[in-house]
Amino acid sequence: MKEADDEHPSSPAAFDQFAAGYDSALSQGLAVTGESKDFYALKRVEWLAHRLRPLNPSANPIIMDYGCGTGDTAPLLHRIFSAQRVIGLDVSEAELAIARTNTANPGITFQAVPGSVADASIDIIYCNGTFHHIPPKDRPGVVQFLFDALKPGGYFGLWENNPLNPGTRLVMSRIPFDRDAITLRIGESRQLLRAAGFEVIRSDTLFYFPRSLSILRPLERLLSGLPLGGQYMVLARKPL
Repeated sequence: MKEADDEHPSSPAAFDQFAAGYDSALSQGLAVTGESKDFYALKRVEWLAHRLRPLNPSANPIIMDYGCGTGDTAPLLHRIFSAQRVIGLDVSEAELAIARTNTANPGITFQAVPGSVADASIDIIYCNGTFHHIPPKDRPGVVQFLFDALKPGGYFGLWENNPLNPGTRLVMSRIPFDRDAITLRIGESRQLLRAAGFEVIRSDTLFYFPRSLSILRPLERLLSGLPLGGQYMVLARKPL
C-alpha cells in the first residue's frame, strides 16, 4: 500500500499480503473509536476542501491520491472537489487491483508508483497515512516526486497520524501493518515539505473525540490549532 523498500516491514510485498484483509484490519484498529474508516476518510477530504476554499484552488482540478490503497478515498475526492480526474497511486499491485474492481467512475484511474504522471500536471495532491510507512531515508525523494508532479501554485494536503495522541498509538498498535511504522511529528512533516521547496500554509489536527463523545465534536474546529488531535494535516503550496 505505501511507498517503501523491499526490506522494510511495510514493503509493497507486505501490503500485497495484507490487501485482502486490509479493510478488516483497519476496522479492527478503529473499533476503539466507534467509527469506520469511511467516516475518517470523508472528514479528511471535507477538511481539506474547507481549508482550500478561501485559497481559490483550480476549478475541476486534477487530483492525485498518493498512497491510495484500495481506492476508497478517490471517489470522495472526485465528488467533493468536482474533479476533472483523480489519479490514485500506490506501490501495492494487489491493493490497486481491488481499487480498480471497486471503482467504475471513468474519471478515476489507478497506477503503480511512480506511474505515468507528468511533471507539473496535478492541481491538488492528497496523501493520508503513507509517510509513516516510508523509510525516513526515502522520504525526501518521495516529497520531491510530489513537488515535481504539482503545477506551480498547486496544493498538497499531507495527512499523518499524530504520535502525540495516545488514542492514535492505541489504534496503530491494533493494526498489523501499522505496528512497526515510524511516525512523524507535525514539525517533522512541515520541515520535510519545506526542504523540498513547498510553502507551508498551515497545520491542523482533527479527531479529538471518539463516537462516545461525539456531542463534543463541534469543538474540533476550535481545537484544530493544537497539536493534539488523532491526525494532523499539513497544507502546503508549490510556489508560482
